[in-house]
Formats: sequence, C-alpha cells, structure tokens
Amino acid sequence: MESSYSVKRVIIPAMLVAVTVAISRMFIIPVPMTHGYINLCDAGIAIAAILYGKRDGLIVGGLSGFLLDLISGYANYMFFSLIVHGLEGFIFGWLGYNKSRKMQILAMVLGAAFMVFGYFVTDSILYKIPTGLAGVPMNIVQGIVGVVIGLPLGLRLKKTLKL
Repeated sequence: MESSYSVKRVIIPAMLVAVTVAISRMFIIPVPMTHGYINLCDAGIAIAAILYGKRDGLIVGGLSGFLLDLISGYANYMFFSLIVHGLEGFIFGWLGYNKSRKMQILAMVLGAAFMVFGYFVTDSILYKIPTGLAGVPMNIVQGIVGVVIGLPLGLRLKKTLKL
C-alpha cells in the first residue's frame, strides 16, 4: 500500500508537468522587447497547486518553467524560471490549497504578482532595468490569463476528481 502512495506522489506531479509544458508550448507569444514570451504555464501551475497543494505547485511550477524555456529556445531564462515559477506555484498552493474562495483568489493574485516581480528582476539582470520594466505589462497579462483559466479549471477538476 505504501509503495503505491509513493508512486502516486511522483507520477501525479510528473504528469502535470508534462501537460503544463505541452499546453504552454502550443500557446507561445514572443515578446520582442523583453526577449521573452507569454504562455499558459501559470494556468497549469495554478491547477496543480489547487489540486495538490504547495509541494506539487512548487514542483510543477519550477519544472514546467525550466523545461518550457529549454525546449522553446530561451535557455537564458531556464534557471530563473525554475525559481520564479516554482515559488509562484508554492505561493498558490501554500495560501490557496483547501482554503476559502477568498483565500484562493488572494493566493492567485499574490502568486501572479510574485511572477511579475520575479521576471522584472530576471529581465533587469539579463538585460537592463528598462527591459525589466518593459516586460511588466505583458507578465501581468500572462498572470491574469493564467489565474482566470487555472483557478476555475482547478476548482472544477478538484470537484470532479473528488480530491
């Protein structure tokens, strides 16, 4: 019995990473002024965190961001994405998992705000502060889209899967 639980703890986040990367890869919008792109990674991270909490939010966030950058030709962002999206998923799950709807919304807002801040810092380190500032509006859009898609889908899946 214990081994099937352990296998489940590895398989579920791995599947969520794979789905998040695949869906995010299909919807990439390059942002030339920042040398980055907009994707749906945040939606997958939100779903993982709502379904399974901070641990899986952290794993799915970090690995999805890292792998997506690797296979999309943005290797310079890989390690930053590992940290930024990983902590975004942790925040989503820490503040939103099995909490009230208000807390879940707050968790999504704070996690997305952290992602925007994290990529501002990332772009400022990789390029310059004006580049970091130029990326803020598009990262806000990405965060909003991710939360608007991820939170309702995560809640619906949680209900359907009876988690």
